[in-house]
Amino acid sequence: MNKSMLVGTVLGAVVVSAGGAFATYALVDQGPEFASVLAVNPVEETVKTPREICKDVTVTRQRPVQDSNRIAGTAVGAVVGGLLGNQIGGGSGKKIATVAGAVGGGYAGNQVQGRMQANDTYSTTETRCSTVTDSHQKIVAYEVKYDLDGKVGQVRMDRDPGQKIPVRDGQLVLTQQ
Repeated sequence: MNKSMLVGTVLGAVVVSAGGAFATYALVDQGPEFASVLAVNPVEETVKTPREICKDVTVTRQRPVQDSNRIAGTAVGAVVGGLLGNQIGGGSGKKIATVAGAVGGGYAGNQVQGRMQANDTYSTTETRCSTVTDSHQKIVAYEVKYDLDGKVGQVRMDRDPGQKIPVRDGQLVLTQQ
């Protein structure tokens, strides 16, 4: 065997041995495949949703007043009071009684018409609406406490990871595959 062939063979054996040792080291020392989950706490947010509630209610209203000065009641009361006053007494007393009856009857007729107008009502049904706000809790994330090769850490995730979190190249894999 010639000297250069011998050197090449030895060098080749060394390179193959070193490469195999490096490959074995790389496979053996990749670190843990999973981080252990120590605690999971949901992060909640209050969601408020407004909505409208409508219901029919009975409403009592006063009818529009036709005679706001109550002239008809005053006139009818004055006539009736004057007629009644005219039935009393005689002579000048009769005139005074007629005038007093007309004044008193006019006042009474005015008041009676006022009460009748105030009590002249009607009922109708109206729809009344109001806005109420419903609220509920919604989980928006999870605070996860984990142990990776003896080191405790914390991370926020969009899902509950369960008992372990996958690790690739020494880093947590936080997305679902």
